[in-house]
Amino acid sequence: MGHSHRRLAAAALALSVSVCSVLAVNVSLPISAPDNSQALSSTLLSFSIEQDRWPDWSGVDSRNEFTHNALLNYAALTGQPPNIRVGADSEDHTFWSPTVTIEDSSFPPANSITPYPEATSITVGNAYYSLSRFLPRGTRMTWGVNLGADNVTNAVNMAKAIVGAFRTSAVKASGVILQRLEVGNEADLFKNNGLRPSNWTVNQYVPDWISVAGPVAEAAGITSRTSPITFQGAAFAGQGFTPRQIFSLGILDSAPGKGITVISQHQYSAAFCNGGDFPLTSFMSKAAVRGNLTHFEADIAASHAQGLTYILGETNSIACHGAPGVSNTAGAALWAIDYTLQAATLGISEAYFHEGVGYKYNFIQPVTLNRSTIDGSPLDPPSPPHIQPSYYAGLVINTLIGSTGSAQIVELAVNDTDVSGYAAFEHGRLARAVFVNLHAWLLSSTGARPAVHIDLDFATAGAAQAQSEADAFWGRPAVARRVVIQHADDVAGLTWAGQSYETADAHPTGPLKFESVSLQKGIDLRSTEAVLISF
Repeated sequence: MGHSHRRLAAAALALSVSVCSVLAVNVSLPISAPDNSQALSSTLLSFSIEQDRWPDWSGVDSRNEFTHNALLNYAALTGQPPNIRVGADSEDHTFWSPTVTIEDSSFPPANSITPYPEATSITVGNAYYSLSRFLPRGTRMTWGVNLGADNVTNAVNMAKAIVGAFRTSAVKASGVILQRLEVGNEADLFKNNGLRPSNWTVNQYVPDWISVAGPVAEAAGITSRTSPITFQGAAFAGQGFTPRQIFSLGILDSAPGKGITVISQHQYSAAFCNGGDFPLTSFMSKAAVRGNLTHFEADIAASHAQGLTYILGETNSIACHGAPGVSNTAGAALWAIDYTLQAATLGISEAYFHEGVGYKYNFIQPVTLNRSTIDGSPLDPPSPPHIQPSYYAGLVINTLIGSTGSAQIVELAVNDTDVSGYAAFEHGRLARAVFVNLHAWLLSSTGARPAVHIDLDFATAGAAQAQSEADAFWGRPAVARRVVIQHADDVAGLTWAGQSYETADAHPTGPLKFESVSLQKGIDLRSTEAVLISF
């Protein structure tokens, strides 16, 4: 316990000599993974891509090098590329045709709220699905199949085309894997968008899904949970329909339901479909992050009780492509770190951040844009492919996960309304910790920029674990890497470990910057900043 007294003295000294805006918190880190720790999937951070602009992401005649590089940066940290789901709203507006080579789509006019609207109709051919070969080797994919049209023939044709593409020599040689099919996107909203009658209920959804998914299963060879390809179930937009309801209605006992291995639900913190004003300061909220996730706990538990994996199969900051001044800012990067890691602590295996072309909340803008993502005004010159601030969140998350495939996570108790903390364990032993300060330091902020001093302690799992093991941590070398942000409302200019990824090819520039950390003295964390410590 002598270390605690010395640390508190050091913290008090730091407070006496620094600016008055520095506060101190004491954080205890368990040196062994607690019983409530959760597995950290190598693909915790994954992506959902709007189906209508899929060829822009993949490339057509050759791979999109920017997309490829941006995804490989993530893969280099965990040893596995992010999973990719292609589907979403346009999933239920897609039709297969033998006369279309790749894609023929119709888009509504752009406007200031939705500068890059989704296609109202998409017709695709076999080559559309074969573009999957341009993703990084080892990528695992989920492809969406149209349920909204209530057209079994089209759904079967789509499934045959998808499975057939992954059997071609080109896709097989690429090492990209078809993992799942998803039949229908956000069917709980069908009664609102005209795809089903306004009085349509979950009781009608289950037999409807079975009637379409059954023939799809036959076409794709899905017979059980151990089939090479399986189903991703639910994919609901909110709590209108729930996994618990469809379980009680017998979906898992049906022939296609026996092939469901994953339950997916979608989550956004708000919606910008009709515009609106969303203060960044209220969005960067530790309490709001938790409130937006804990209502899934019953569905997570019910899914796990059925032996199913639970994911957020589509998510991001604010629905309808994001809100300006929030989704495209540096603050959103910090939000994404806390949100994704908080999800992992609840037993959510993966979070698929939704992406399109020109969406405000994108991590990656994969192609040149000719009009503003904010208001649709013409861009002169056009904006080349680039990453957006949220991309940095993925770098932090994947660094925390590491590359062993054995990592576990637990949330740390941090007695500060703005600061979140998480610890990662390798083979049951403390390996890394990350702290996120969500206090928004804005362009309009004045005075001294606040900071929190984090004073570290190390805890044993109980009497069976000798205190000497915890004390041994004090002699370990520790290094820190930071996400450095000037202002929460900046839309560029971030760095991670001293490097910028805001380059023409998504390759980082600048020397890596590691900070040596004295564990006895702790570490300072400014408002609107994140730090990762490796022990």
